[in-house]
Amino acid sequence: MKNNQSQTKIKLGISIGDIAGIGLEVIIKTFMDPRMFESITPIVYGNPGVAKFYRKEININDFSFNLIRNADEANPKRVNIIAVSDAEMKLNFGKPSIETGELALKSLEGATADLASNKIDALVTAPIDKNTIQSKGFNFPGHTEYLTKMANVDEALMLMIEDNLRVGVVTGHVPVKDIVANISSEKILSKLKLINQCLISDFGIEKPKLAVLGLNPHSGDHGLIGDEEKNIIEPAIQEANDLGILTFGAYPADGFFGSGNFYNFDGILAMYHDQGLIPFKTLAYMGGVNYTAGLPIVRTSPAHGTAYDIAGKGIADESSFRLAVHAAIDIYMARKRNKEWNENPLGNKDNPQLEKSED
Repeated sequence: MKNNQSQTKIKLGISIGDIAGIGLEVIIKTFMDPRMFESITPIVYGNPGVAKFYRKEININDFSFNLIRNADEANPKRVNIIAVSDAEMKLNFGKPSIETGELALKSLEGATADLASNKIDALVTAPIDKNTIQSKGFNFPGHTEYLTKMANVDEALMLMIEDNLRVGVVTGHVPVKDIVANISSEKILSKLKLINQCLISDFGIEKPKLAVLGLNPHSGDHGLIGDEEKNIIEPAIQEANDLGILTFGAYPADGFFGSGNFYNFDGILAMYHDQGLIPFKTLAYMGGVNYTAGLPIVRTSPAHGTAYDIAGKGIADESSFRLAVHAAIDIYMARKRNKEWNENPLGNKDNPQLEKSED
């Protein structure tokens, strides 16, 4: 019976991010709670010696990693760790280096490889340093772009989630000076399709209601402060509605969040990173999760960064990482249910056998 139960648990891969930050701390604190093992088997990809040193430095004694060689050996009642590196490293909290970047990449590569080969079911990534991780193996602005490439899909959507607040962005990790050049009606429509499908398949919302933010102050004030709304954004909104996607806007970003109008929508599409993430992080604080929508795999991450300023002090809040774990579980199970429903002829609503017969 125990073996059957362990086989039904989700194998959750975890990349450690930059070890000079708080990644390992929030991982350890999250899995100090035994309730976390009820539905998942956690598998961390890292350096066992560094992980042990990190734990001691933050004065956590009642915790240990279970060293395994591969995901098949994972103990369902322990926090397992696979050694992607066993090199000796000097850990300086708050001071990222080429070495910490290399380990972060090895961790991510190990987890991604096992995810691609179905050895694990979903992935949670701890925060990386986007500078030190840069290399021949990682020439991307962040996790989202890396995983999009690894998944061999044309594009994905960074979707910040917290309860019923879900905010996506059109341009993502793009310099402010390049935002306008990276916005087009086609791109907006593509992101709207992604967020709409994600809300249906991953969150179980049958007919999502989407809001789109304008680019300029006051959404351009009818062209007085810019014409991107009229020429680019509104045509995309119209086309989305023509496709049956319930889309509204373009809303001025300040009034949209300030008035509480965001409560009326299942998903929100912002034009650029800070336009969407500043209000999201203000409202969600440590309750937010970063989800990469549009991929064939499930990947979540805490909404915060490496937090070098508090690394090694033992005061990091693990709430966002724990919620990222729960979100990965929920989304994975939602996809599984959706797949089973579609594959079951009695559960497929398009099956002609389900048409009502006359009695």
